[in-house]
Amino acid sequence: MSTEVDIAAPQPLRHLKSAAAIALLIAAGVVSGGVFSRVHAHEALAAWTDAQAIPTVATVLPEASPASQPLVLPGRLAAYVNAPIYARVSGYLHAWYADIGTHVKAGQLLGVIDTPDLDQQLQQARADLRNSVANEKLAATTAQRWSEMLKQESVSQQDADEKTADLLAKQATVEANQANVRRLEALESFKRLTAPFDGVVTARKTDVGALIDAGSGSGPDLFTVSDAKQLRVYVSVPQNDAASIQPSMHATLTVPERPGVKFDAKLVDTDQSISPASGTMLVQLAVDNSAGKLFPGEYTEVHLAMPGDAHALFVPASALIFRANGEQIAVADANGHVQLRDITIGTDLGQRVEITQGLHAGERVIDNPPDSLANGDTVRLASSAAHDANRAEHAHG
Repeated sequence: MSTEVDIAAPQPLRHLKSAAAIALLIAAGVVSGGVFSRVHAHEALAAWTDAQAIPTVATVLPEASPASQPLVLPGRLAAYVNAPIYARVSGYLHAWYADIGTHVKAGQLLGVIDTPDLDQQLQQARADLRNSVANEKLAATTAQRWSEMLKQESVSQQDADEKTADLLAKQATVEANQANVRRLEALESFKRLTAPFDGVVTARKTDVGALIDAGSGSGPDLFTVSDAKQLRVYVSVPQNDAASIQPSMHATLTVPERPGVKFDAKLVDTDQSISPASGTMLVQLAVDNSAGKLFPGEYTEVHLAMPGDAHALFVPASALIFRANGEQIAVADANGHVQLRDITIGTDLGQRVEITQGLHAGERVIDNPPDSLANGDTVRLASSAAHDANRAEHAHG
């Protein structure tokens, strides 16, 4: 009987060794993949952090100055002819015939004044004139008789000359009395208050029975008549724009009570001087008001078409930078480098400003620049950032 035993390696043990090797390889792959992904994520985070440190800005291109640009200024409308009616004689108002708003013609009766004192003065002057005329006739007859007697040498030359001189004195008295009567008759004509021209009664400041004192323009006016078929427009133009005001210049007007309606006006003249108090030049325009849509004395906005500056550029007001050095703007080149420019502002139009110096056409101006922006900084243009984002989306897709 044989005692030898055939001992062979069990098959399951071989399978365990193979499985362990495979598991080790898988674990090594997982560890390697995790390390690689962490390194890649760190690099991506660093790149994202660096990218976020660069500010993204929006840029605008400056607009060229148009051939003409509007200048809007406040103005005041006035009647082309406005006449306050004063009393030239004293008395009491007997009656008035035109109230405010009445359209009157030239010479139309507005009111009548009772003047008892003036009436008596005129009667006395006429009586004095009749008396002087009678004396002048007697003196003429006497002088003629004495001239005849002088021819017959019945009287002396001296006596005849005295009668002739008395006639001349009586004639002068007649002329003086006639002038006095004409003066009083002229005053009597002022009892009738009449319209000096076709127009509208814009004021009546008296009533029946009111005591009227003769004035010379310093006292209260009784009536006011205005011709509003054509209106004057007075506007104060700043000194900077005074040189651009040209003869026959046209403008448009707007009034608050008629929104959207524009009225044409034409420049009439200027006062050819600058007011030291306001630094403006007074400009007068004329506007046709035959339709009666405008009223004297009301406020209006005057829109003047001023010639534009061929070298001026317009940018949004939000692009301005206000620092200790004065007004600046930030310009970005194609590589995203910032350059701060000192500028000169011409006209401030509110949302837009006119740049006369410090900017060139075609340059990209940064809108709403960050407060920390400095000369030479690097920025990301909004258009470039959007392009990068779109490219990244396509790559992930």
